[in-house]
Amino acid sequence: MNTWFTRVHGGGVRLRMTREEASVIQALVTQLLDLLGGPASGPRDDGLPNLSFSENTTVSDDPVLARLFPDAYRDDGAASAEFRRYTEAGLRDGKRAAAQLVLDTLGDGGEILLDDEQAQVWLRTLNDLRLALGTRLGITEETLEGIRRLDWNDPRTAPFAAYDWLTYLQEDLVRALW
Repeated sequence: MNTWFTRVHGGGVRLRMTREEASVIQALVTQLLDLLGGPASGPRDDGLPNLSFSENTTVSDDPVLARLFPDAYRDDGAASAEFRRYTEAGLRDGKRAAAQLVLDTLGDGGEILLDDEQAQVWLRTLNDLRLALGTRLGITEETLEGIRRLDWNDPRTAPFAAYDWLTYLQEDLVRALW
């Protein structure tokens, strides 16, 4: 098994990634950013958090967005709607900022030094990428083993391989951090 992330003495993590691997991450993160959409009220230039409220109070019809922003209270629709109204815009902003940091630090690959905070952001974004891709592909615990036995000529092999690779990346980063 390849090692992409290693702990750096004194703190932080070193990432070693080929140009080809970096281009896959860039493509997936760009798709995630497109899915998340732009900020509700535009960027702030005063350094303060965006306190806008979401007009959306229901779970998205898009299964990926529903997975990334699930109901907080499954048994209480009114409480869940109110919670979403006050939190979704900030959660989206956080996911967008995290994804953008991954793009900014990744560059064209090579050797990249991440401080501990950046490594945590990478971990959250890798998790979001896995959730998004896994949802789009319909991956469940039951289907995962069958997916790993696909023929290399099957057109579904590449996206499933990307999902598997994201799993290895996430696990490798967790091991490097802890």
